[in-house]
Amino acid sequence: MNAEELRQIQAPIKARYKDDPAAARQTFRAVGTLLPDRPSCRIETRFARFDAGLHPAAGGDGSEACSGDMLLEALVACAGVTFNVVATAMAIPFRSAQVIVEGEGDFRGTLGIAKDVPVGVSEIRLRFEIDSPASDEQLATLLKLTERYCVIYQTLQHPPKMQATLQRVAS
Repeated sequence: MNAEELRQIQAPIKARYKDDPAAARQTFRAVGTLLPDRPSCRIETRFARFDAGLHPAAGGDGSEACSGDMLLEALVACAGVTFNVVATAMAIPFRSAQVIVEGEGDFRGTLGIAKDVPVGVSEIRLRFEIDSPASDEQLATLLKLTERYCVIYQTLQHPPKMQATLQRVAS
């Protein structure tokens, strides 16, 4: 896809959202079913079905997806697509490009053995490795715009309001 083809695809969408801002609002949804025989959660998406469980550093055997890995994978996916779209829009060619995300966390917090250690991923590093004839200035703009428009990057930079509820259901 080139920049003109991308513009043609997105032009009617942008026009609709400009005329009807409410149409731009979307609700994302994910559902998991807890598995009664082990500390796991079955996730079924439009694209895959898999079980998420404990990371080996928390007692898992490594056979199930880890939510920390899935968080980073969501960032890789979003940043990769955004980078590619922005490169296309800017007409920046590349021979190859890769997105690498690494995150640091300390399982003492998750396991409740050190109250001063935060629970979760405490540092995330996003890196793009690109082979491109573009100038350093073009690549700097590409990175800046990718950061600006990547939904997951921005969500992690500016966490949304969150709430958790529990609802009893009849069996």
